[in-house]
Parts: sequence; C-alpha cells; structure tokens
Amino acid sequence: MTSRDLLLRPLQGIPSVVPGDDLADTALAALGRSGDGLREGDVLVFAQKIVSKSEGRIVDLSGVVPSAPALKLAGETEKDPRLVELILGESGEVLRHRPGVLIVVHKLGFILANAGIDRSNVEGSDHVLLLPIDPDASAARIRTKLKTITGLDIAVLIIDSIGRPWRLGTAGMAIGASGIPTLLDMRGHPDMNGRLLESTDVGIADELASAASLVMGQADEGTPIVLARGVPYPRSDGSARDLLRPKELDLFR
Repeated sequence: MTSRDLLLRPLQGIPSVVPGDDLADTALAALGRSGDGLREGDVLVFAQKIVSKSEGRIVDLSGVVPSAPALKLAGETEKDPRLVELILGESGEVLRHRPGVLIVVHKLGFILANAGIDRSNVEGSDHVLLLPIDPDASAARIRTKLKTITGLDIAVLIIDSIGRPWRLGTAGMAIGASGIPTLLDMRGHPDMNGRLLESTDVGIADELASAASLVMGQADEGTPIVLARGVPYPRSDGSARDLLRPKELDLFR
C-alpha cells in the first residue's frame, strides 16, 4: 500500500457475543482465521452492540416500571413507556420530541435518538441494549489487552450508527476511542495555494467510523469488527468526547 492507501476489512466468523466475552480475544481469533494478523499502527473498529453485549448492558423491559414522567412522554411520543423510562435514565436532557421521535442528550454528552437504546440484533423479544457506560474506557481496555498479547501498539475505535441533524439517514460515528486522535486541528497548515487554514478541524474518528460502517453492515452481516490498515494520521490518544461541540458554541440549542 502507498501512504494514502486505506484497507478496510470486516473480520469474518465472529460468534454471537454474550456478557463476559473478551473482545480482544474475539478479534485476535478472527484475525488468525483470516491470516491477516495485526501490524503496528493498525486500527480495530468495533460495533457498539458487541461492546455493550460483552459488558452486559442488556435490559429486559419486562422488569422496567415506568415513572410518571416516562408515562407522560410515552403518550406524547407514542413509544413504549418502559423504553422511555430507560431513555430518561440514560439521558441528561430531552431536547426534542414528537410522535415517533425522542432526541436526548445522553449522559455521555452525545445527542441522539432514544439515548442510543436499540432492539435490533438483540436476542429476546423484550430485550434492549444500552450504550457502554464509558466507551472510551472500553476501547482502552481492549487496546491494552491487545498490546499485552501482541506487543503491538494499535488503536481501537468503537462506533455506532447515529442520525445527524439536517440530513436523513444514519452514519457511523465514533463513541469511544483509544490510541487515535479523534479531532485533528488543521489550523495553520497551508492549503494547495499556500494559504493558511484558519478554521479547519477534521473529525477523523467519525470519518473512519463512517467508512468502517460501510463494510461492517447494518443488518444480518455478522461482521461487527473491522480491520483498518493505513489510516493516514499521526497517532495520539484521543477521546470521542473531543468531538462534542460545547453547548456554548452550539447555535441550535
């Protein structure tokens, strides 16, 4: 590969993940079957769902008792009151709602629908999946285990499919990171004409998340881990929270 080649390869044969599974071991086993192995500087991209499953973030709705605020909001949004109760418990603020839509600020700072709580690809008709408690910490744990086993310094990204303001459709976004910068400040760098950039920040973790999401798939593909090789950015330890726009700079809140 040249310095600008980027390889994205979904790892095949990932078994169904259950609470307690070690995702570093899962990834290394899949890499061994593929014959790829890891190289210094690689990035492993993990779907949020398998991270949440491995950490036991599965909730049975049958055991959830909705509060009065959840019942009221469920009536206004036409959603399951038990689900709304979980959404409120995972959120710091409700930003917008209407029938079928509930947009909140997650406790992690992310603005998204339903606090990222999802039923797709979750075993059990009444079971839902919550986001990891601390996705950056989850990424760091996986990365540390991989380095302990292989001796290689790779990066780990945890991604989810999230809707975006002003645009239809979900796209892969980074919710956890370790060993890779998430936001690259390009101010002061020259453009092709030698003019210095004045306001360019590149959300490189989200760019990589979106690219990996394309090959990871969204339905029954069964490939929730992607090997990214040739990511053309300097390495440093970033946080997905670096991508959050501070509220005082948000013109739409």
